[in-house]
Amino acid sequence: MKRNKLFLTKGFIAIMLVAVLIIAGCSSGDENEESADGKTVVDIFQFKVEFKEQFEEIVKQYEEENPDVKIDVQTVGGGNDYAASLKSSFAAGNEPAIFNVGGPTEVEEYRDYLTDLSDTKAAEAALEGTLTGVMEDDKVLGLPYSQEGYGYIYNKEIFEQAGINPEELTTYEALEEAFATIDSQKEDLGLEAVMALPAKELWVMGNHLANTYIAPDFNNDIMEAYEASTIPFSKADELQRMLDLQNEYSVQPVLSLDYSQQVEQLFSTGKVAVIQQGNWIYPTVEQMDAEFAENNIGMIPIPVDGMEGQLPVGVPQYWVVNSQKGEEVQQAAKDFLDWLYTSDAGKDFVLDEFKFIPAYEGYDTERIADPLSQEVYRYSQEGDTIGWVFMASPVGWQEDTMAVNMQRYLSGDISWEEVIEQSAADWENARQ
Repeated sequence: MKRNKLFLTKGFIAIMLVAVLIIAGCSSGDENEESADGKTVVDIFQFKVEFKEQFEEIVKQYEEENPDVKIDVQTVGGGNDYAASLKSSFAAGNEPAIFNVGGPTEVEEYRDYLTDLSDTKAAEAALEGTLTGVMEDDKVLGLPYSQEGYGYIYNKEIFEQAGINPEELTTYEALEEAFATIDSQKEDLGLEAVMALPAKELWVMGNHLANTYIAPDFNNDIMEAYEASTIPFSKADELQRMLDLQNEYSVQPVLSLDYSQQVEQLFSTGKVAVIQQGNWIYPTVEQMDAEFAENNIGMIPIPVDGMEGQLPVGVPQYWVVNSQKGEEVQQAAKDFLDWLYTSDAGKDFVLDEFKFIPAYEGYDTERIADPLSQEVYRYSQEGDTIGWVFMASPVGWQEDTMAVNMQRYLSGDISWEEVIEQSAADWENARQ
């Protein structure tokens, strides 16, 4: 009882603090948005752990060029749940000036906190289609991080030694045969297993793997998915057999494997030949082994019947500016994001340090730095892509429902039929 009373007391205090901040922000300004030396403080709460150090470096450069602004960065990602951490931050009254949303579902969730960014240089420069998930009427409510793509990332040397041609792995049957071949040679190849499935990470299965087989139900259209009252799961059987294949040939136990173990401890060290991940892992792999990253990794699509040779490509997250902050902080936040994506210094960092595939015009795409991003860009330019519709599922559905049910299936608690039935029911209930 004491714990409940304490929780309620803290919750009441947090709500009152938020109310005070909002009222203050609507008057002459918020005194808490200035540091002791009079600088405008911009708090950033961001999810991309892969470029944490590089992002903090560019922030320091911006502060040097803009001495009247102080930027505080908090990064939550990787093995941590960004969405839950963001909600906790808001509930505690620690609302950042800049944070991230994933698409139309989270735009709806945070609509009361989103500033119209249509007057920014970055919004004007955004590539066609990259703002679809954050547009409402004529308002632009978010700015894209980048373009990203995911699939099966493989070790070229191991594939060559095993006699596997990655370009031929366009069907499930071909992929299954290749996995069996590598598995039969794994001792000679120095492998612990063919691949590593980080089933501890909800997003790997619930967001990315599931999306590959759900997107066709909505014609690869994020807004069609957002407006859908039901989910057909027409490719549920294909999703099951791909999950089963990954589990069969993975380092075990998969339910205790996380992102760091998958990328750093197993793939980057040559202990597995394949992982399901995206081009965002390149900086991490490069830090582990620069030569391996530059010369020995490639990416192929996850096979989908009728959509062979198509790679899921989309915008991973959007930057948004908190409309409940004072006008001075909002403008400082806009200025930073504009500088990040449209200044020469920012563009250099986006390409060379962040290793991003630009979502904006005005970039020299010949400078896309790493082999994974080059592959994603090639698929994007050729139009051989699958949409990222998971950004438009009901709030929390892809991880709290779909991924959790997939975990329960892997542990033997429920059947695959129950995974699909329960996930479909939760989608429909959420959309009523």
